[in-house]
Amino acid sequence: MDQVSAERIDYLLIGGGLASAKCARTLREQGAEGRILIVGRESDPPYNRPNCSKGFLRGVEQRQEAYVDPPEFWEEFDVQLRTRTSVTALDPRSRTAALSSRDELSFGSALIATGANVRRLNVEGCNLDGIHYLRTLGNAEAIREAAAEAEHIVLIGGSYIACEVAASLSMMGRQATIVMQEAVTLERGFGAEAGRFFEELLRSHGVTIHGEDGLSRFEGDGGVRVVVTDRGLHLPAELVVIGAGVSPDVQLAKSAGLRLGESGGVMCDAMLRTSAEGIFAAGDVCEYDSVLHGRRLRVEHWDVAFNHGETAALNMLGREVAHEVVPYFFSVLGDWAELEYVGPASSFDEEILRGDRDGASFTRWYLDQGVLRAALTVGRSEDLDVARSLIASKAKLDATQKAALGDLSSDLKSIWP
Repeated sequence: MDQVSAERIDYLLIGGGLASAKCARTLREQGAEGRILIVGRESDPPYNRPNCSKGFLRGVEQRQEAYVDPPEFWEEFDVQLRTRTSVTALDPRSRTAALSSRDELSFGSALIATGANVRRLNVEGCNLDGIHYLRTLGNAEAIREAAAEAEHIVLIGGSYIACEVAASLSMMGRQATIVMQEAVTLERGFGAEAGRFFEELLRSHGVTIHGEDGLSRFEGDGGVRVVVTDRGLHLPAELVVIGAGVSPDVQLAKSAGLRLGESGGVMCDAMLRTSAEGIFAAGDVCEYDSVLHGRRLRVEHWDVAFNHGETAALNMLGREVAHEVVPYFFSVLGDWAELEYVGPASSFDEEILRGDRDGASFTRWYLDQGVLRAALTVGRSEDLDVARSLIASKAKLDATQKAALGDLSSDLKSIWP
């Protein structure tokens, strides 16, 4: 690449999602001068992906409501945005990049925030029409249109995507069936007891659930008509939505020679610096040394991308700030329940319930060897600040303190301010 002719960018933000948007805003708010460019392959400006399975899918939110920033942001903050464009090559040594538009850039520092790709299932019939994955606003539109005509809808998976889409479809007046390997919904993240609560909630609103079963194949002539499970169920389906998780999009980072971590993300230190000087990573693709967790961590959620973007921006400006934000998650099941979670807990050997499991609100505390690792709340957002404080402290709780966590009459903020 001819560095003399390459266009000069001071801050190159690769990926058109929340992490890049937050990084750009923070750079300007913290006094960054020079050119900032976000390069994103989607046609939309940065948007909040959780909307895809919720309000936007149901058609009660407009496309623009999902956007991270209003249209005037780009001019006001002097940030360039190139949509429908990818960075096809990155050279960390020469600090140059090639774009799919055939433009060539040189840059001062860069952020890799390429996000994640859905895991696609390779089974018989997987290429039939009517089989969908949900990652983008465009995917959500296609599912909404297909759902309007489908009499039978099957969702594959027992985690966030399948459960949220099932709830949204139910609110749209559609019948949905979930097929999952898990014994109960959401148990991989929250355990069987909490998972059972969410499963019963879904069932009470008409969602059919087949647990401890896997996908064998799809049948149909051109379009999907039947989902066949490992246990021999033949479920009619004109629409299938697969929620089999995601994998970090590290293709660009790998080809650039950046080191990858054990969970497949771009390996970073606590300041989100990659193995190449001047290049940072954020969001789903980032596998970083977590000061709070004492281990390398990769977390897939929009709030993580938001906070990573801010930390990366500060360190692009030479602040040398470790990322110390406790990851936060949320999921919404229709109008019926909003769950919030801080953690994550890679393992736990004790759960403490605060509230009535069958009631409208509760908190579940997840401990490992007496140390709080995570907390799940439904209708009790006020417990989250205490959860964050305890997780960050890494303090081992005694019997009295554990009892306080489970006692609704105890004022947790007076005990752990």
